[in-house]
Amino acid sequence: MTQDTHTPDGGWAVPGYAAVRTLGEGAGGRVVLARHTATGVPVAVKYLSERLRADREFLARFRAEARLLGELRHPCVVRLYEYVEARAGAAIVMEAVDGISLRQLLRRHGATGPEAALVLLKGSLLGLGAAHTAGVVHRDYKPENVLVLADGTSTLADFGIAVRSGRETDATGTPAYMAPEQWNGEPAGPAADVYAASVVFFECLTGRRPFPGDDVTALRLQHLRAPAPLDDVPAPVRALLRAGLAKDPVDRPGIETFLAELERSATEGYGAGWEERGRRRLAELAALLALLFPFTTTATLEGSASALTLLGRLKRGGWKVATGGVAALVVVAGGATYASGRPHETSTTVASSTPSPVNSPTGSGSSPSASTSPTVAPSPTADVPPSVTPSGSPSSSPPPPTSPSPSTASPSAATTPTAEPPATASPSAATPGTVTLTIGSWQRGQRPGTLIAAVTVETTGTGPLTVTANYYVDTPADAYGSQSQPLSGSTRYDLTFEADFSNHPCRGTWDVTLSSDPAAANGPQTASVDAPPC
Repeated sequence: MTQDTHTPDGGWAVPGYAAVRTLGEGAGGRVVLARHTATGVPVAVKYLSERLRADREFLARFRAEARLLGELRHPCVVRLYEYVEARAGAAIVMEAVDGISLRQLLRRHGATGPEAALVLLKGSLLGLGAAHTAGVVHRDYKPENVLVLADGTSTLADFGIAVRSGRETDATGTPAYMAPEQWNGEPAGPAADVYAASVVFFECLTGRRPFPGDDVTALRLQHLRAPAPLDDVPAPVRALLRAGLAKDPVDRPGIETFLAELERSATEGYGAGWEERGRRRLAELAALLALLFPFTTTATLEGSASALTLLGRLKRGGWKVATGGVAALVVVAGGATYASGRPHETSTTVASSTPSPVNSPTGSGSSPSASTSPTVAPSPTADVPPSVTPSGSPSSSPPPPTSPSPSTASPSAATTPTAEPPATASPSAATPGTVTLTIGSWQRGQRPGTLIAAVTVETTGTGPLTVTANYYVDTPADAYGSQSQPLSGSTRYDLTFEADFSNHPCRGTWDVTLSSDPAAANGPQTASVDAPPC
């Protein structure tokens, strides 16, 4: 593949990545969807603005934080793969996430509802907590930096890329979401992230910010002195917001305490199923904006879904400093290196930092595949918002479902194991060990009347197991149809199950329940969509 050394606007591009198209542009820079030329893995590349590049304090801080961010592995945080700094430009190479920003969702729909708002807050707190543990504070948490996926989960972006507002304030952050201590010129600590998350939580609950000042002076006074209008939010979450929006950072809870209080308030106020319903609501809202998803209109990324989680299987490196010449910094996950070169040369990434292609667990170089025909088929003929209800905390973004072949008449299951994660003390190869199931999406297929479930199976061993998808109409006692897929030889499998609901084109709900033998540690997983009206 020929390497594209320019971005879509003709500017400097990070070596080794071919630009696909521009995703967006803001004060911090321009974000480009690109493909790693050696492996075909899609990534998001953020080219820093000239203003940020000229900010020596920012660059010095981010160089230090890039190492920590590159080592951070959490499903609620967009992963950073590389930070590349050269004379011609600077850029951050990140995980490509197929989702929309919370800002887009709020702009289109307004308030999300309390359960969905709680799910968003929980996901953000989990991601922020992981970053705080790694020693990184976000500094600029806001709806633009929260990405909502098709399954209703969310992930955080732009850690440490706090944009200075320049003429408006010397504090780092976005004024509408800045904590009182930031307005006073104090450093932003973990408590500032808690405050910003609480402001966004209020916005999700009401459709507006708690302090809607029209200018910086008004915003500063409101954040420093005005009480939050808690009467505008549902009673079950008022105490939660009162704590998160405390003026004194000492009075705000830590992440773990805040999460515990969130769980208590949500369960007492909305019942045990609040998280499932909230995630379902977010999936529905996101589905109505499906055309805004980055991969929706990017045909060049077809077939690369199974590789999305592989970028960043990087070897650990050390800090090396080149002497003489013009140094260009390349910060990779787990380390950094200085590469010297001529004045207009860009830095190049060391070999150990390149994305890893899909590896066969057996070493044969081919990916096993299988197909199964169920006894019956189940899917709508109209657009219906997916509703995914995985259990537990928000999980990492699943790969988009593989498009089925139009010529296939019966449901099928396609399997593509991805590369095995670094093993620790794994069980005997004769057993699959601990099994974890995730339904990434449950949405309409290309053929009329079909639904496709994108599924991820993770194990701690490589032994055999069987995954079964049962389909239901209005969740009756007996399955409307089922598919089973035997698996072995890997510790991660990406599957797609297709079902035909054409016999029930406009009635009730269509459901899929995923189970395994041996049973998964997180239990059966269920996803549901509403049938279109008759």
